[in-house]
Amino acid sequence: MTDITVEELKQKIDNKADFLLIDVREDWEYQDFNINGKLIPLGTLQGAVDDLDDWMEKEVVVHCKSGARSAAAKDFMIKQGFKNVRNLLGGVIEWQAKFS
Repeated sequence: MTDITVEELKQKIDNKADFLLIDVREDWEYQDFNINGKLIPLGTLQGAVDDLDDWMEKEVVVHCKSGARSAAAKDFMIKQGFKNVRNLLGGVIEWQAKFS
């Protein structure tokens, strides 16, 4: 599955599309600014994927500050069997540049 731009993600959110948004940043980053994703810091993702079984076949969007940690999260989740994981290109930095 291809990655996703901030414009595409905003459209999905505005349209209330059925997908899971995961923020893989740290708690303090999430407190500072977030776009209402489910907070699962990258370091805890391995222990959290078992709780996400319902999303194995559905669309999951992962994001972080710039796209690097979420790219690692995407790779990990695909290796765990998730079929439709997309990384937010540019991360929160790009989101804030476009929409703040």
